[in-house]
Amino acid sequence: MITSKQNSLIKEVRSLQDKKFRDRLNLYLVEGNKIVQEAIDLALAVRVVIGTEKGLNSVDLKGVKSECVTDEVFASISVEKSPQGVLAVLEKPSNEILKPNGSCILLDGVADPANVGAVIRTAAASGYNTVYMTETSADPFSPKATRCSMSGVFRVKIVRANLSEILSVISLPIYVADMGGENVFTHERKGDICLVIGNEGHGVSKELKERADFTVSIPMDNGVESLNAAVSAGILMYGLK
Repeated sequence: MITSKQNSLIKEVRSLQDKKFRDRLNLYLVEGNKIVQEAIDLALAVRVVIGTEKGLNSVDLKGVKSECVTDEVFASISVEKSPQGVLAVLEKPSNEILKPNGSCILLDGVADPANVGAVIRTAAASGYNTVYMTETSADPFSPKATRCSMSGVFRVKIVRANLSEILSVISLPIYVADMGGENVFTHERKGDICLVIGNEGHGVSKELKERADFTVSIPMDNGVESLNAAVSAGILMYGLK
């Protein structure tokens, strides 16, 4: 059992709360028995599962390497307010820039990791199998993003690159949301699409607006002019199915 917060493994795991070290080590964290179990069941590249005795007993490790730690040590690496006592360290998937498999999402500078995670979760649920992200978007492998995505980060292809690289592999019709666009619920989609979700404050970049093949809108009442980025993305994904 690991009893010291200064243990080398514990220090490395703690460093993964910082994007710099996630990128350098090509690793990320997921926390909680349900998402850890899903990572194991899906046979993902789990480096190690770390938990308290109770936490480790809440998952079926299936031979995956594990380390038992004290409650105090686990608290030092947890990012949860009410920890379940178990987390996993995973290798980040390949970031190869490939053509989308079916419809895709393009996150254009979405800055809030909670929104990024929620969009990934909805993309997985609604069949948008690839999530492209410009470099100005929040890290999809941050603890907050993975928590909000639930197991979505396991179930879609996530590609992070600059906009020109992303556009070079997307030949699908590009859909951008705008208040002046066609009602998303009456628009007739034909085939697979690339749906663009813009920055929470500034919206979609000028370049993508100019590249858009279609502009769609979400009808709103009571003088409301906009919705949260993740909420808008969810409505649009299902509205354009």
